[in-house]
Parts: sequence; C-alpha cells; structure tokens
Amino acid sequence: MRRDLRAADVRALFVALALAVAASTMIGFFLDRLERGLERQAGQLLGGDLALEQGRPFDDALRQLLEENDLTVSEQIGMVSMVSVDDAFQPASLKVVDDRYPLYGEVHLDAGEGLELVAHGPSPGEAWLAPRLAQLLEVAPGDSVRVGDVELLVSGLIEREPDQSGGFANFNPRLMMHQADAEASGLVQPGSRIEFSLLARGSPAAVDTVTPQLRELTAEGVEIRDVRRDRPQLGNALARAEQYLSLAGLAAVLLAGVAVAMATRRYVDRHLDTAALLRCFGATQRQLTRLFALQLLWLALAASVVGALLGLAGQAGLLWLLTAFLPIELPPPGPLPLLLGVLTALAVLAGFAGPTLLRLKRVSALKVLRRELDPLPASAWLVVVVASLVFGGLLWLYSGDPQLAFGLLLGGLIMLVVLWGLGALLLGVVLRLATRLPQGGAKRQALRLGAQQLARRRSASLGQLLAFSVTFAAMAMIALVRGDLLTTWQDQLPEDTPNYFAINIQPGERDAFIDTLDDAVDERTTLYPMVRGRISAINDQPPRDAVPADARSDGSLRRELNLTWRETLPDGNRLVAGQWFDAGPGVTEGRVPISVEDGLAERLGLSLGDTMTFSIGSDEIVGELTSLRNLDWDSFRPNFFVIFPPEVLERYGHSYITAFHLDRERDDISRALVREFPGVSLLNVEAILGQVRELLTQVTRAVEFVLGFVLLAGVSVLYAALTASRPTRAHESGLLRVFGAGDRLISRVQGAEFAILGFASGLMGALLAELAAAGVYLAWFDLAPRIHWGLWLTLPLGGALLIGVIGHALSRSVRRQTPMQSLGLLGEA
Repeated sequence: MRRDLRAADVRALFVALALAVAASTMIGFFLDRLERGLERQAGQLLGGDLALEQGRPFDDALRQLLEENDLTVSEQIGMVSMVSVDDAFQPASLKVVDDRYPLYGEVHLDAGEGLELVAHGPSPGEAWLAPRLAQLLEVAPGDSVRVGDVELLVSGLIEREPDQSGGFANFNPRLMMHQADAEASGLVQPGSRIEFSLLARGSPAAVDTVTPQLRELTAEGVEIRDVRRDRPQLGNALARAEQYLSLAGLAAVLLAGVAVAMATRRYVDRHLDTAALLRCFGATQRQLTRLFALQLLWLALAASVVGALLGLAGQAGLLWLLTAFLPIELPPPGPLPLLLGVLTALAVLAGFAGPTLLRLKRVSALKVLRRELDPLPASAWLVVVVASLVFGGLLWLYSGDPQLAFGLLLGGLIMLVVLWGLGALLLGVVLRLATRLPQGGAKRQALRLGAQQLARRRSASLGQLLAFSVTFAAMAMIALVRGDLLTTWQDQLPEDTPNYFAINIQPGERDAFIDTLDDAVDERTTLYPMVRGRISAINDQPPRDAVPADARSDGSLRRELNLTWRETLPDGNRLVAGQWFDAGPGVTEGRVPISVEDGLAERLGLSLGDTMTFSIGSDEIVGELTSLRNLDWDSFRPNFFVIFPPEVLERYGHSYITAFHLDRERDDISRALVREFPGVSLLNVEAILGQVRELLTQVTRAVEFVLGFVLLAGVSVLYAALTASRPTRAHESGLLRVFGAGDRLISRVQGAEFAILGFASGLMGALLAELAAAGVYLAWFDLAPRIHWGLWLTLPLGGALLIGVIGHALSRSVRRQTPMQSLGLLGEA
C-alpha cells in the first residue's frame, strides 16, 4: 500500500475521493446550517422561532416548559372590538402584547415627531393606532380613545410591525395595547372569539428540544404556525432553494463518481501484472478480490477522514466569509452531513469502482509470460447498472423523493444509451474533420496528430468523452437551474407587485370606488366578491373527526374562510384535478360544486367527490369537490381556498376585494380613498413584501455560492481524471520524441488533443444539460423548460479551453522527461 501511494493513479484516486468527501460534506454542512438558519429567519417573520395559537389561554405548564429550555416567551391576544372617541365608533383589530414584545425586529412608529424605530410595545395606559384608524376616529398622538371599559392615550401611529400578518383574517385597522389594559378593559371573557398566541425566541437547539413535545399538543387544538403555510410566498422560495441545494449536492456526488471510475480503471490496469504474479504463487480469485478490495477500502477511509476535515474547515471558512452577506444566526453543524459524506464516499467507490475491480480476479497466471493475455474488461453495462443503482440510492437519500429518484435514474440510463451512440458518432466526425485538414502549418499538423492520438485509442477516448460530457452537463445544469431560479424569483416580485389590498368594498359603493381607483393607479387586480364562511362538516362528520390527526389544529378549521364565486378560472390559478364549473354538473341533490386549493385539500385529506359543509350566518351550504386548483401564492394577489359557482352565494351579505400597487410617494391617494370611502379597509403589505424580498436576496446569494462549490468540484474532477490518464499520454509522448518530435510539436499535439476532446465533450454536455434541466424543471421545480442557446456556444468553447489548459498544464512535467523516462511510465500504468 505504501508503494502504491507513490503511483499517479492511486494518488489521483485518493485525491478524487478526498475531494468528493470534502465537497459533499462542505456543501452538506453549509446547506444544513443555511437551511435551518433560513427556516429560522423565516419563522421569525411570524414573530418568533416558535409561534403557537389556540382559542383559549395557554396554561402555565407550557410556559414553564419553554422557559426551562432557555426560550424567551411572549404572549399576544388578538380580537375584534369597537374603539370609540366621544360618539364616534369604529371596529378595530386589537393586538394585545406584553413587555417582551417584539421578540424580533422593531416597530416603525410615529409618535408625533417623525418616524422612529422602537423595540418595545405600548406602555400600560397607552395605545398605538394604525394611521387609517386614527383618520377614521379623527385622533392624533396625545388624544384618548376608549376600548371596552378602559380609556387609553394615543402615544403613536404604527407604520410597520415586525410580525405583521399577511392574511385577511382581520380586515379592520390595528390598535395595539398592553396586556395589563386588556384585563382592565373587560373584553377578555369566557366564550369570546379571541385568538391567544404564544411566541418564543431561542437557539435552534432549544427549539429542536421542545418541538416534539409541542407536536403532541396539536391534538388538543394548538396550532404550530408554519411559515410555509402561513406565508406561502416565503414557503415557495424556501422549498425551491432547498431543492436546488439538494440538486447541487447530487451533482457533486455524480462528479465524484466519474472521477473515481476513471482513476480506478488506471489502477486496475497497473495491477494486472501484480495479480498475475500472485496467481503464480497460488492466490485464489477470492483472495485477490479481498486483497485489492481491502486496499481500496483503507484508501477510501483515509480519503474520507481527510475530506471530512477539509469539508468541516471549508464550511467554517465559508461562513466566515459570508458573515457580511448572510446576516442571520446559523445553528451549529450537526453530525449527519459528516456521516453522509463518508457513506457517500464508500458508496461511490463500491458503485463506480467495484465492477472494474472484477478484472483483477480474472487475470491469468500466463500473463507473466505473455503480456497480451489481459483479461477482458468488465462489461460496460455491468459498470453502468451497478453505478446507476448506487447513484439512484444516493439520489433517493438526498432528495427524499423515490419517484423523482427513479424518474431521473431511468431517464439518465436512457440518455446514457443515446449518448453512447451519439458520442461515437460525434467523436468519429470530429476526428475525421481534424485528420482531413489541409497540409501545411504547425497548428494544422498538431490538430491532425492530436486527432490521430484519440483515434488510436477510440474506446478510451469515447469513455473520456462521456465522462467529461457528464461532468460538463452536471456543472451546466446547476448553472442553468440557478439562473432560471433567480429569474423566476426576480419575476416573482417585480417593482409593480401589488402592495395594497382594498377590502370591505360594499356593493353599493363598488362602482364608485373602482372608478376612483382606476383614475389614480395604472393597474389593479380583478374585483372579487367575498363571503365569510366556516367549515362545519366534512363528509357529514365534524371537521376535526374527518381530517388526519396532524391537521386537526389547522387554522382553516378554527377560523372563517373567505369564500368567493367565479364563472371562469381566476388568473394565476391552474386546475390540477377535476373540471371547472362550466364543464361539470351543476347543483345536484342539494349539493353545489366547489373548487378547492390543492394544498388545503392535501392537508385535510380531501379528494374529488368529498363534501364540505359551510356555515354562513344561520344557513348551511353543502359543496362537493369537483376540482382542485394550484394557486400562485407568489403574486401578492387575492387568492381563495374555496371558490363557488355563480348564483349560490350572492344572496348572502358580501363585500369585494382587490389589490393594486401604489408608490410610496403617492400616499395622498390612499388618504383620499380613506376620506371618500371610510368603510373600505386599505391593507398595506409593503412590510411583508420587503421581508420576502430580503429573504429571497439571501437565498439568492446562497445559491450563487453553492454554484461556485459545484464548479470547483467539477474542475477538481477534471484534474483527477486527467491525472489518472497521465501514464498513457506520457508513453505516447515518448514515442513521438523517439521519432524526432520536438518539445514545441509535442506541446501543440497534446494541447490539440485535449482541446478536441473538450470541444466534443462540451457539445455532448450541452445536450445532456438541456434534457436533464428540462426533466428537473418539470418534475421538481415546477418551472417551464426552455432552450438555452448561449449554452451551445459557451460550453463547447469553454470545454475546449478548460480541458485544454488543465491537460496541457498537467502534461508539462511529462514533456520535460527523456524518452526512456516517458516509456517507463507505461509500467506504472
């Protein structure tokens, strides 16, 4: 083993495995910490690292549990009540906070002397009002308002809250008050419709400790708020980022497997003579297999240790460099990425190197006397099948989606068969064109000789072509997905994204309001009617009895839902199952067809044909699911979980909702709308929009850095693969020198050979990257595939340049050797 370490192929194999483990563990550590950190920051947008809700006060045992685990606890109460000034009354959404509010962020407050940022809530005896509520009541800082039995001093106007809700559960303007005043107001009474919230802030370790115990409380009606469901815009961004980061890890694993397969082939070729000699001394096939397998196992373990240490150090250095770019507290690294890195190295070695090692046990003892008696190489299809099974298992492990893993694996195998034929055809065409170049000129001569070198070992050249093609395709696919993801995110929140919602537009003032709004803004969304209804039964059973256990605390079962009716499918909605109303049956047996959002249906365990009963006032309406819709939650436009057909809900009291964009310098328009239509609620979601943009910016930077890691891993794989083929190229260089070739000619021939191989690999890689990216877009990211024309130019030219430069640089020492030294390297090979 010690002598083998001096061989170029063993060093290349060791480097390939070490780099594979380093890349996978570094990316694994970084992504694990980044994912948990981003999830934690996204959770903070809900008001804390943990956010619990229920319809009754939380008991002291729960508070004690959280505080014993070093979590800072803050309580909130939400309700709707009348706020009065003299004879003027106005319904308001009350937010009752304690002394620890806010756990994260700051309140943007105007206390009468301009905007300021404060990290606390109102003091006892004081109230903070939303500007619209102050306008409706005609009060300013320094005036007083009455809430229940208590009179409060208006000490500020709320411009922005750090935990501002993005939903429409409360359509009334905000009033924030202290917890002590809520008790004195007499509003908190048994049976009142009040929402109690318990927020907690602490380290990720502390949150992880209490989460399993909190999950048990969901059966008692406690809802653990989730940013992915409560803030769909953020949830979609996080989900796509996680998918991209997992894909990047898989690309690094694939690149490692390519390098290991190429290095192992040289290792086996070099050990054929040793195996033949051992057979002469009586070694059996089993003994040969055990000997070389143990040798490579020790090599893999050593490389795993080195790679894991490099990965751990690399992610620490990376996070140090990213401190300015990712200003979020990341949790400490866990052991799982380290274990996965070592497991990945062993799996890659077994899958990509195992079939090739079978040649060693089939070597004949006669090879000692007759060197041409090499054993047949391992079946190419055996190598492909074993490597594919291993990679498929790793794909399943990394993605957690067996269907996706099987689909990508099957597609990859089909593409490999196609690429093998296309590669042989393409290589033949390129070599034929190179050899038919007109005579004359040193560069043309170098191209012809380089092409002849590749043609003489066509089988090995084809293997290298496919290996480099897969490498380029993996690198290009990660770059393509990154670019398309960023484009999608940028398109998701354009500058004119709606930042105001107009709610409670009454039927009598609908036309006048829309006319006034259309004169003031350039664009608005469709005007949607809206009726409030509560789910009272599912399939004729109480809702909590009819849904899965983990959905019994779902907010849709505890709150009223916003219902609407539409004749046509709304913009941004896509049918995923069933038929729309105009294509299906109408009202039958007292049931009306309804369309439900697919996420809500999945959470509640609903499918086509199920029934949902809604209580609207004193009436009940039974709806039958006839279609499921996928919504564009990223658009900041009105979306509805449940849609009815026309002529069903019109007889109930309803209002209208629309959304529009208003520049900050056009605040006079919002004030004019409030004065002219005092009953209409204007909800400013600019704060939520800014939070989404901030999180997407951080996710974007993370994606860009991960792309850099994959590109570096790809370059490292190319280095390892070219190093493994160095002995063969040294032998060819020695032969050329024996026949009178000079240093300059040999240098040009080697450069031309690498450039031709890189150009052909780039063409193949572009084709494979386009097809793989299209499959991933459709199956994983829910993005529309498209052709990237620039890839077909940059990848072939970049491949020729990259492989040409790296290969030429690695061959520099070979060109300086004497013919005897170069020919002697063939023994190593």
